[in-house]
Amino acid sequence: MNEISQSKRIASQTRPSLESPARRLLMKGMAGLGATLASSSLSAAVAAQTQLHQPGAPANQVPPDQVEWGPFTPSCSGGRYLQLAYPPSTLKGELQIGVTYTLWIPENIKTVRAVIVHQHGASIPAAQAGATSAYDLHWQALAKKWNCVLLGPSYHVLNDAIDLTPGGAELWFDPRQGSDRVFLRALDEFATKSGHAEIATVPWCLWGHSGGGIWANVMSILHPDRVLAAFLRSGTAAMFRPKHEFIQPEVPPSVYEIPTMVNFGIGERGNLPWDGSIATFQEYRTQGAPIGFAPDPRTGHFCGDSRYLAIPFFDACLQMRLTEWNKILRPVDQSSAWLATPFGDTATPAAEFKGDPKKATWLPNEAIAKIWTEYVRTGTVIDAGAPLPPVNVRANADANHGNEITWEAEADIVSGLGGFIVLRDGHGIAKLPTQPPEAVYGRPLFQGLSYHDTPVAPLPQMRHVDSSAQPGGKHVYTVIALSSAGVPSMPSLPAAVE
Repeated sequence: MNEISQSKRIASQTRPSLESPARRLLMKGMAGLGATLASSSLSAAVAAQTQLHQPGAPANQVPPDQVEWGPFTPSCSGGRYLQLAYPPSTLKGELQIGVTYTLWIPENIKTVRAVIVHQHGASIPAAQAGATSAYDLHWQALAKKWNCVLLGPSYHVLNDAIDLTPGGAELWFDPRQGSDRVFLRALDEFATKSGHAEIATVPWCLWGHSGGGIWANVMSILHPDRVLAAFLRSGTAAMFRPKHEFIQPEVPPSVYEIPTMVNFGIGERGNLPWDGSIATFQEYRTQGAPIGFAPDPRTGHFCGDSRYLAIPFFDACLQMRLTEWNKILRPVDQSSAWLATPFGDTATPAAEFKGDPKKATWLPNEAIAKIWTEYVRTGTVIDAGAPLPPVNVRANADANHGNEITWEAEADIVSGLGGFIVLRDGHGIAKLPTQPPEAVYGRPLFQGLSYHDTPVAPLPQMRHVDSSAQPGGKHVYTVIALSSAGVPSMPSLPAAVE
């Protein structure tokens, strides 16, 4: 049994409430990096949880049950996928572990305006989960809106080490160890393979979790002119200050022009992700940086419902900063900013804020301030808007199995895609997904939601077989989409089978 399957099995057997301390400890035990970074006061409890897991493979051995890195069969046929894989290098200064990059390109895109990077964290389960990130319909909706591409790197770590151990994650999440160089090489090759030469030069939106947050933070420091915005979930360079082998990068003033959000779980209090997130916020904000601060009241080291803050945050930043020229970004517009007290839950227009603005949470506009307020109070953001109805519904008779219904749908950019209801002759006959998730990390999604904010492989298909239909019967099928909040769309156009 591979480690992802093992983690799912344990979670399904031991499922305390989302807010409970027991669940937080379980999540740390499953996360690799989260467990390793646990404070001494939690170490005994975490150790008890991690005893349930199979031991990690030696540094020089790839686990025999490691899942595939893709390509996967997409949930929907829209867009184009490209993949590049690079073996580990033995040369000094180059990446010493393998990596696979998956790029999603929206259909009919004329000019790519930015690259949205969804970077997984440390540990083998995180790397495996990251292999599906470019297939995420919700993140694809953001990319499509702004004519961006979605990039999912997946580093082939050999163990759960978070240092420079051979095969360990610090070999990639410190970009100076070679991942910076291979990332730029991949962009150049994707530019050639895709026919979109601009991919090599357009700006980046960097999302990173845990070790991926460290990577995104350091990449912002190394390439501040390329970074349009950054969202750092439970990971910054500052959190590795106690690690002597991780030399802290010198921050150039241009980094303080990048709109950034630090986001972490309240359950991480006393751990390095907590300390690093707070330190980064305070140091950047003192320099006047447009940086937000969003503690998640429901989670520990897992991502929870953070996407409902991250995607709108990037949406606002893309609108604010993109120009007609791919090498030129607009400066942050401070005229629409809102401010809030860190660890508070009320935001006000910047001009009305009564405290010290250089100690305040920065938010780009009123809409994000409203979303942020709900998120820091509840750990999620509920949207009452209805998603778009499914399209291209088809019904085909199969004498041996029943009627096969297929369709296509896009995720709502605000609230994602929770599932579908299939109707026959106006009556509901199926709700997808048919099974509840084995482990709940946030609002359930049609594609599943992993600890690492990625879809769960194998990816579900937009397909249902109606085996209860009478052979030869004439039926009309429609499909309704559900947002992650359970809000239904209008029914699709009907498809008849005779």
